[in-house]
Amino acid sequence: MENVLAFKEQISINWKCKHTWKRSGYNTFWCLLGCSIGDFGTIAFFQFSEIDWPILAIMSLAIFNGILTSIILETIILIRQMTLSLAFKTAIGMSLISMISMEVAMNVTDVILTGGAKLTWWVIPLMLIVGFLTPLPYNYWRLKALGKSCH
Repeated sequence: MENVLAFKEQISINWKCKHTWKRSGYNTFWCLLGCSIGDFGTIAFFQFSEIDWPILAIMSLAIFNGILTSIILETIILIRQMTLSLAFKTAIGMSLISMISMEVAMNVTDVILTGGAKLTWWVIPLMLIVGFLTPLPYNYWRLKALGKSCH
């Protein structure tokens, strides 16, 4: 019964807190920056080198590299506040749900709009918008209900 009450308390949060939206937006932005570096870099490599890999393989590698570069960027940001070891552990402990949802949303948007793993001048802003908006409510909830933030 105690677990049910705790869960109910976590899902019935105030979704109108401007401070929490601002903070979750800030956290999501840094995650998006880190993820997009690895993601776009991977897609660009395959696009410009014309290596003929299946789209799913390129997108899977792009998602992996995006998460990896996000963790690296987060570690660099956190090293100002803590030791390297603790910064890395904190970066690894970030919400993988948020990073994976961001990466999948960006790559699905790319495939739907371009038909493959292709970066064009018009698809990149759309990928970034979708990548930012997808995990934003989850990051807000995580901050508000659990008090968990990576910064």
